[in-house]
Amino acid sequence: MATGIRTASVQEIKEELQPYKTGKLIELCLRLARFKKENKELLTFLLFEANDIEAYIQSVKNEMDSGFADMNTSNLYFAKKTIRKVLRMANKHIRFTGSKTVEIELLLHFCETLSESGISLRKNNALNNLYQNQLKKIQKSAETLHEDLQYEYTRKISKLQQKAVGSRQ
Repeated sequence: MATGIRTASVQEIKEELQPYKTGKLIELCLRLARFKKENKELLTFLLFEANDIEAYIQSVKNEMDSGFADMNTSNLYFAKKTIRKVLRMANKHIRFTGSKTVEIELLLHFCETLSESGISLRKNNALNNLYQNQLKKIQKSAETLHEDLQYEYTRKISKLQQKAVGSRQ
């Protein structure tokens, strides 16, 4: 279902925006924000929250906690839907920041909260795989950081892996 309209690359857009004046750029940004909620959320992050990453991380963690708190644990199907929704939300905020440290912090919080939720990961292969994949993502991102940070995050990952193995027995 191709429309025949080509989307410009980021480089092409950057070159096209170079000569614009401030007023025209503001107008373009506002128009962009009207079209999609995620665009508005990204602009909100860039304008109001990017200069205090620690507070931003904490607010996202609080939002994640709220999602987990609202989870229907009586039915595994509904619990999985909520867990995936929380993970999608976390990944969206990770994309906004573009920071490996934020990615690690939020995914660690996700895994810690999931492991403490009381849901048995061993009983559901899909949830266990989701959990293990997040641990792999954390490990991969941690490998790009300074040695001291790598050590700290590796310790936390090991603890979470031990919890997962413990919950399977």
